[in-house]
Amino acid sequence: MMMYDDLRDWIAAAAAMGELRHVTGASWQEDIGEIAEMLIHTLGSPAVLFDDIPGYPRGYRVLVNANAAPRRLALTLGLPPSWTRQELMAGFLRLTEADRRVPPRVEADGPVFENVLKGPGVDLLSFPAPLWHPQDGGRYIGTGCAVVTRDPDTGWVNLGCYRVMIHDGRNAGVYISPGKHGRQMRDAYFARRQPCPVAVVCGMDPLIFAAATLEVPFGVSEYEWSGAIRGEPYPVVSLPLTGLPVPAAAEIVLEGFLHHDKMAPEGPFGEWTGYYGDRRAAEPVLEVEALYHRDNPVMLGVPPNKPPAYDPYLYREYLRSALLLRELRGTGLPGIKDVNCFAIGGTRLFNVVSIEQRYAGHARQVLHAAASVNGASYMGRLVVVVDDDIDVTDLDDVLWALLTRADPERSVDIVTRMLSGPLDPALRPGEKQYNSRLLIDATRPWEWRDQFPRSLGPDPATKARTRQKWGYLLTGGSPA
Repeated sequence: MMMYDDLRDWIAAAAAMGELRHVTGASWQEDIGEIAEMLIHTLGSPAVLFDDIPGYPRGYRVLVNANAAPRRLALTLGLPPSWTRQELMAGFLRLTEADRRVPPRVEADGPVFENVLKGPGVDLLSFPAPLWHPQDGGRYIGTGCAVVTRDPDTGWVNLGCYRVMIHDGRNAGVYISPGKHGRQMRDAYFARRQPCPVAVVCGMDPLIFAAATLEVPFGVSEYEWSGAIRGEPYPVVSLPLTGLPVPAAAEIVLEGFLHHDKMAPEGPFGEWTGYYGDRRAAEPVLEVEALYHRDNPVMLGVPPNKPPAYDPYLYREYLRSALLLRELRGTGLPGIKDVNCFAIGGTRLFNVVSIEQRYAGHARQVLHAAASVNGASYMGRLVVVVDDDIDVTDLDDVLWALLTRADPERSVDIVTRMLSGPLDPALRPGEKQYNSRLLIDATRPWEWRDQFPRSLGPDPATKARTRQKWGYLLTGGSPA
């Protein structure tokens, strides 16, 4: 059951749960970025709402660390905050079954239109966009954002989280990695020498943001996907210049066009790999023709930081793992028990699958599928398959299986010419289109599995039961 309708309701609900702190007087130049980095590197830290930011009116706020804890993720999804990882993943998959699509409801008006600024009245610097990392090339208004585009042929509306840097009061740089849905739409306009209509939503409820960061199926709008989770149509309004739909209760929206022949340098920017992304020599410039915002707007800030610390890493360990689990089971391969997309790899670079082995070659089938399906195709690096007595969420357990069940001569494959991207730090500049994947079979060898030594220690289910019953001993709490 949803406890909120918009970002402000979500903030109030998080505060009522004891999951929100307020900070006043933090500077956009250093403090907000440094505090965000501290929070995200401390598991269980609260969401923080910044106000009274020097140089800006009181009420112009920035929210960080929103979904970075299981209880707040459960709030976002409308699920019980007490649920375990497995319960959250199962509940999320039920809410996002393939046939569950709820088209958005178009409203005539909405709070986002409380302030309408056009032409010379547009000033992106009127918002306290922080300098998130010391060596960023500029202030990024788009980190916890959704860039809205529409396919010129099908009318499919996509929302994607792509970085947006302020150039000046009227212009912003928008970087979209190759292969992303928004990039495909943008390039379709550019191929026709047509301007690409764009809306950048810089403050919205965390569910829409989560949708913009996940692999929602091709052709499905994030509004339809979010509506299915909410159990009712998501309310949107149509923007006057582009006709693009944006959340009716969005906090801040930029509207304008990208042009194939209007470029400017963009970046560098501290990225999800834990390194600065290169300064892009030429990226399309968004000419912001209209700006809409609520009174006392709240910007959603989600700056990438060195893994495993990044708001989406922490919630995508649940959500992307769940989506990959469903996709692997959908291949028809049997015995797939669990999946974890480790935050230390940005939930992309290091994925582990546990299976109940059924036949010779089974582990290799799953291993290659897990390196190739859509949910794991972009910038993967290492895939490991383990037996179902291994806890895929426990890095020590996974490494133990790898070190004691895998023999390099027998257990390792390398596949080449897989999809990579410009943010891959391990590849030479100019050669980032493809990468290779290391695949490791860390299961007991099928042909002599009955002779393999018995393992010591609990299986994942026993470990979970022990922690549920006796976990209070670790936290200083009281028995349930």
